[in-house]
Amino acid sequence: MPKKAYPLRINEDVLNAMQRWADDELRSVNAQIEYVLRKALVDNGRVKLVQKVITEIEETKTPDK
Repeated sequence: MPKKAYPLRINEDVLNAMQRWADDELRSVNAQIEYVLRKALVDNGRVKLVQKVITEIEETKTPDK
């Protein structure tokens, strides 16, 4: 899904706190804000969480003949 730019006016103290949180989690501030917004939407039933499934292929052993 393509991302859309959106100008955000935010309190400086809130932005600084988001920067520290983002640094702790190795994210950009933009990614951290999006993460927090998405989690709030899921927690409040506004959107459904779609989880990506990772499939691992395990080697099968053949019986000895």
